[in-house]
Amino acid sequence: MSNEMYNTIARVTDGIYEGIAIGGDVFPGSTLSDHVLRFNNIPQVKMMVVLGELGGRDEYSLVEAIKQRKVTKPVVAWVSGTCARLFKSEVQFGHAGAKSGGEMESAQAKNQALKDAGAVVPTSYEAFEAAIKETFDKLVEEGKISTVKEVTPPQIPEDLNTAIKSGKVRAPTHIISTISDDRGEEPCYAGVPMSSIVEQGYGVGDVISLLWFKRSLPRYCTQFIEICIMLCADHGPCVSGAHNTIVTARAGKDLVSSLVSGLLTIGPRFGGAIDDAARYFKDAYNRSLTPYEFVEGMKKKGIRVPGIGHRIKRGDNRDKRVELLQRFARTHFPSVKYMEYAVQVETYTLSKANNLVLNVDGAIGSLFLDLLAGSGMFSKQEIDEIVEIGYLNGLFVLARSIGLIGHTFDQKRLKQPLYRHPWEDVLYTK
Repeated sequence: MSNEMYNTIARVTDGIYEGIAIGGDVFPGSTLSDHVLRFNNIPQVKMMVVLGELGGRDEYSLVEAIKQRKVTKPVVAWVSGTCARLFKSEVQFGHAGAKSGGEMESAQAKNQALKDAGAVVPTSYEAFEAAIKETFDKLVEEGKISTVKEVTPPQIPEDLNTAIKSGKVRAPTHIISTISDDRGEEPCYAGVPMSSIVEQGYGVGDVISLLWFKRSLPRYCTQFIEICIMLCADHGPCVSGAHNTIVTARAGKDLVSSLVSGLLTIGPRFGGAIDDAARYFKDAYNRSLTPYEFVEGMKKKGIRVPGIGHRIKRGDNRDKRVELLQRFARTHFPSVKYMEYAVQVETYTLSKANNLVLNVDGAIGSLFLDLLAGSGMFSKQEIDEIVEIGYLNGLFVLARSIGLIGHTFDQKRLKQPLYRHPWEDVLYTK
């Protein structure tokens, strides 16, 4: 009832100063006349609107206040429940107090009493709005109310979901993905449906070319990627990554924990030099530096040449993995200019020390430059970005994960106990 009345008042006047719902309980905390008398003493209130209901006698206190001239401002009132007389038996309407307890408590009696006292009482609820408007307009004409220019409320924005469906707006995204799409009937890798990948016999190298490079590389390129993965999958249990994984697995940790402990050792000193090797070899070749100028320049800067040097392999005992990669590239790559430059650098460094051979990081780094440049599918900017982002180290991480997982399973299958490093292998000193 209150909401309906507020809406009615807002349509035909300049607004509401204060509204209050007393409630229809048998024992209310305040009376109707309490509030009307209070409003009568507030200068900003110019008229009062009362909406009552049948039952109880609260409206009669207002009738007396009007008769006694305690209320001097116009009162527009209506008591609902006039339809109660249409019922043969007594009916309660909603609230505990909304129940006629005799003729005086009927809506008709109350409306008549209010009208006789001087309140503006319409003939029906339908005429209530017109009575409020007429009283308000009269106060405006008399100059007791200054008209206020109606403010056009701001337009409520269209619901986002509705606007999106109609194509008017695009909701802001939290993630951008350009390599795969799982919408539709089947996932797609760089726009290639999963079914096509299987039906056309794509291998792991082809999937990497789609998800990493966003294009289908020639077969020799994807074969090279697969060879790198196979050759770098493992290098025995003694290297730092495998050692960490083995120790973690023997501590009873799960597969993921064991794998991650090994992967965290990958960096400039272990398996993470492929990007740096490619970066330095590329810069030196493009600047036409001789192997001497390149190596000596790095030495002056205090930087070891990435991709050069091995703890075990020597000039007379080359890394077989390097030889296999070089043999494949010379047979299938259109050009191996970066690899040949790396070999020239190796020739110079071997004149310094027998262990300064081209290692697998250097071989993959230089050959990947040849793959990117020779395929004709990458711009110079794209090649620089691939090296800078860390694609090549990513290849080693992917490959070595295979071996680290294998070491985890191996230790768990063998039911190896917790590892403790032997005392005799530790130099205790002050």
